[in-house]
Amino acid sequence: MRTIGKRKQRSYGLRSPTQEERDWLISLSNFRTRVPKGIFRYKNHEEANKAWDRWMAETLRENYHE
Repeated sequence: MRTIGKRKQRSYGLRSPTQEERDWLISLSNFRTRVPKGIFRYKNHEEANKAWDRWMAETLRENYHE
């Protein structure tokens, strides 16, 4: 079966991001975490949660109290 005519641009309901949205995405990319790289082994979930809480507290202190 052949279709004759020009293709039409499909609209998926998407739009280009606004400048404000682009700036927000850039600010997210500049957000640094304090989670060190590597593999961590913990005895239980409680230890892992304490380490995560410590890293997040350091991150918040560093990023928001400059």
